[in-house]
Amino acid sequence: MLQVVLEKPEQFAAREAEAPTGDAENALVRVNRIGVCGTDMHAYFGRHPYIRYPVVLGHELSGTIVQLPSGSSKLNVGDHVSIEPFRSCGDCHACNLGKSNCCLKMALIGIHIDGGMQPLIRVLPQYLYSSSRLTLDQLAMIEPLSIGSHAVQRARLKEGESVLVVGAGPIGIATAQFALLAGASVTVMELNEERREWVSKHLAVEVTADSGDECYEVVFDATGNPKAMEKSFERCAHGGKLVFVGIIKARIGFDDELLHGRELTLFASRNSCGDFPRIIKLIEQGRFDPSPWVTHRMRLAEVPSRFTELFDTGGLIKAMIEVPEEQELP
Repeated sequence: MLQVVLEKPEQFAAREAEAPTGDAENALVRVNRIGVCGTDMHAYFGRHPYIRYPVVLGHELSGTIVQLPSGSSKLNVGDHVSIEPFRSCGDCHACNLGKSNCCLKMALIGIHIDGGMQPLIRVLPQYLYSSSRLTLDQLAMIEPLSIGSHAVQRARLKEGESVLVVGAGPIGIATAQFALLAGASVTVMELNEERREWVSKHLAVEVTADSGDECYEVVFDATGNPKAMEKSFERCAHGGKLVFVGIIKARIGFDDELLHGRELTLFASRNSCGDFPRIIKLIEQGRFDPSPWVTHRMRLAEVPSRFTELFDTGGLIKAMIEVPEEQELP
């Protein structure tokens, strides 16, 4: 089968790999869709702090169950599923606290272990979430949606609170979406004009390129940019909350007088924690639809030659890689 490998920064390669089979513990899943996210782009350019090359990228995944181990009563062969990519040990301090998203031995498929840029993968059934109503695109977007959902849960938003989301990439958009569902009054700040236009069209929020001197009760920073993250302290109102959603390998500085003078609360938000079923249900109920997020498409075999197009063309929100059933080497 075709397998697309990131051999080193800025070098994808297509190779023939042996197809996996199901076993006594794992389901065999045919990958149908692979969402491209900022993590994949950082890995491509050699800027991801945890990546080790070579690696098969792809952690925003949907697929079709091909084979199941015995005893998987909640799933059936042929089900369309979203694949949760986080792997926790279940026995460390964080896991015992119910924070498997912070597992001391956390592994993410597509980063620490090979991911979905291949037609078939083995997955433990506990990480598969089926829906007969969601499209394959929608199912592939549950993972980035779960990052925004978890960030909003960390902030414990109250109805009517004023919220600023800094950064309108997919994670910032997901955060804004779940802040809206929580009943908050949401403003999105984004420097890129095309992304501002997209947000204005698809979300019922205020959109700005500069929040000026206005302060907000809750600020979510989804930029992963040190300067923006430091500036976000100034955007919090007295008694406000700041949530860092983006993650970087750098030191962040702030004015302690500002932190104490306003008695701010700082939260980190990492990954997600058990929210896939709730998000799937919300989309099934018609509470929102992430389908318009998909602005770019390519096929798996085209990734080595076309991946850089994502940086050269405007209007990118979410790129979706499609995996035909019969995928051959180019």
